[in-house]
Amino acid sequence: MLEDLAGRVALVTGGATGIGGAISRAFGQARMKVAVHYMAGKDEAETIADAIRASGGEALVLQRDITRPGAAEALVADTVARFGRLDVLVNNAGGLVARTLLSEVDDGFYDRVMDLNVRSLVHASQAAAAAMRQNSPGGGGSIINVSSISARTGGSPGSSIYSGAKAFVSTFTRSLARELAPDHIRVNALSPGTIATAFHERHSTPDKLEATRRTIPLGRLGVAEDCAGTALYLASNAMSGYVTGQVIEVNGGQFMG
Repeated sequence: MLEDLAGRVALVTGGATGIGGAISRAFGQARMKVAVHYMAGKDEAETIADAIRASGGEALVLQRDITRPGAAEALVADTVARFGRLDVLVNNAGGLVARTLLSEVDDGFYDRVMDLNVRSLVHASQAAAAAMRQNSPGGGGSIINVSSISARTGGSPGSSIYSGAKAFVSTFTRSLARELAPDHIRVNALSPGTIATAFHERHSTPDKLEATRRTIPLGRLGVAEDCAGTALYLASNAMSGYVTGQVIEVNGGQFMG
């Protein structure tokens, strides 16, 4: 039922590594045309692009600091210029920036977290919705936002601003789904739990990760590929054409609710 994805065009922000890289690769395996955005890590982006092409898809590698004014809009414009349309946007770019306790939060830090996790996502969604309205017949597309388990649990000490930003992403997803439904644009989110990627290598100690693992009913931390299937499902009209406004938890049972 994923055959409807062949030839469709996707833009994956932060699409070269981690969860974004796994999604980009899975889209390539579905023979999609994939714009792989990255900030740093050109070699990783090119490796993903090669894998997409080897799977029968097409790839475009785009480098941008997505927090800069106009960057998100430029990514959408470059994708449409290359492939002629945009069918799927995955708003994956984001990050904790740093574990920072409330007593240490200043306006500069707050702005950095919000620019990365909120402002860039809003701008990308605006540009993508405008492009998707041009799809024929009658518009249509799928926006997939990447939230976090922290949006529901509040995360751990030092992640309050990030967790609040991801809660925005989840609520924004539901609101935008209502707004864009008349344009046949579906908006959903996937919400990863603790996924063993560079994110946690930077921000979590081995002891913390082991303590977390023991709380997960499935008995292991997630891997990036665990999120790719959900993205494929949400991208496919055949699989999820009647699904919008949903936040799908992908966390091994770590949070149920």
